[in-house]
Parts: sequence; C-alpha cells; structure tokens
Amino acid sequence: MNEMVNPTAAEDAAWAAINTPLSAEQLREFCLDVERLLRINPMLEFSAFKSLGDNRYSMAGRNISQEIPFEFDLSFAVKELPDGIQIDYDSGVKSSTRLTIEDALQGSKLTITDAYERLPAEDREQHLKEVDRSLVRWAEYLQRYLVSWQRWHRFGPWRWYMRRVWQPMKPMARRITYILLWISVVEVALIALGAAIWYVEYR
Repeated sequence: MNEMVNPTAAEDAAWAAINTPLSAEQLREFCLDVERLLRINPMLEFSAFKSLGDNRYSMAGRNISQEIPFEFDLSFAVKELPDGIQIDYDSGVKSSTRLTIEDALQGSKLTITDAYERLPAEDREQHLKEVDRSLVRWAEYLQRYLVSWQRWHRFGPWRWYMRRVWQPMKPMARRITYILLWISVVEVALIALGAAIWYVEYR
C-alpha cells in the first residue's frame, strides 16, 4: 500500500512513502548504492554521474518533471543515519533528500523527504521552475524496482542486465526497450500458436 504526497513549492519539504518487500537491513544496503537509487527516477535524464570520493558525488543532466524541463549540474554528499541515509546538495533549490527506513509487518517502509530549506520563503516563488516534482513518480518506480529486485536479484543475468544495460539508459530508451521486448514476446507466441495449429491440422 502506497502513501504518497505530492510536492508543493510553497512548503519547506515534500515526502512520499512506500512499502517494500525487503527487510530494513536489505533496504539500507540497497539505498547505499546512490547512483542506482537516483537513476531509477524516471524523470531524470543523466548526462554524467561521478564519484568524487569520501561519499561525495557529482551529477548532471535534465529534469523532465516540469512542463518545461530544466538542466541540473550538482554535487552532493551522502551520509549514513541511524535510520537511513541523507543526500545533502551543495547548490540548487533543494537542500537535501532524506531516506528513512523502518521495519514493517511485511518487509520495510521507505519514506523519502525532499527539503527546500536553502532559500527563504519569500524567494521561492522566483525559483518554481527549478523545483523537482519527480518525487511521487520516483517513489512509484522505486517500489516497482524493489519488487523485481526481491524476485530476481539472485539471478546473475538479471543483475548484469539491470546494472550494465538498463541502469545507464535514459528513461525514454527504457520504455522503448520494454515495448520492443513485449512485441518480441507476442511475435514468438504467435509463431508458436501457428506452429501448433499447423501440427494439429496436418499431422
């Protein structure tokens, strides 16, 4: 069951919460791979992502969560917390993203909170076009990924594909690949059906 709240520029923070099939310990380990975590967001098109060492990173690309997409070029630090992790951005409208992990009856609960505390309230109206509105979609896609991860992560070829092929793709390329894969599955099924009909009719 998802519990999500849409981000609004007038607030100091926006948050979204999801249930996951992973244990709290497994989810924490998963979230420490920050590049994978951020690349799952379908509203971010990355042109660069680099590790700067000492839990610091830089990333650049385009955020398509607004009606008019905007470019981003940010560096940030990641710190571990007793109940999750926090991403602190060096610049930009968003000051931090906190991922809070809790035990749940089945699996765990992940709450993602984007804080917009860097700018005074009176200055935020001038930067509405730079607000990241991808939080809800990111949480939704992250939940889907974690369900698949729980089911398939022990399968080596799946892990290789997701890490080496799927992860570097832009969101549009992922959608196209998904459609093509389903078309291929349907074609194979139709060929098999045709072969079965031929066998029944002419054996």
